[in-house]
Amino acid sequence: MIKPLGNRVLVKMKEGEETTKSGIILAGAAQEKPQIAQVIEVGPGKEVDGKIETMVVKKGDNIIISEYAGTKVKYEGEEYIIIKQDDILAVVI
Repeated sequence: MIKPLGNRVLVKMKEGEETTKSGIILAGAAQEKPQIAQVIEVGPGKEVDGKIETMVVKKGDNIIISEYAGTKVKYEGEEYIIIKQDDILAVVI
């Protein structure tokens, strides 16, 4: 298991759409890069002036992240990205 430190979040990217709304199947290169990810683990928060800032997201949230944010990690055959909470643009409700 991977447990992020500080204000970092471990996410797994959602799969991109493989077909258009009209049913056309897209080749891999033509697919849009997904920016929606699922939160897998959350760090404890960043320490500021001796106090821990609480994290805004929680495990299981679907979020929108910056396109080139984070560090890719491969663990037990799965691909994850570790990002800072600042790279999260929104929570999908």
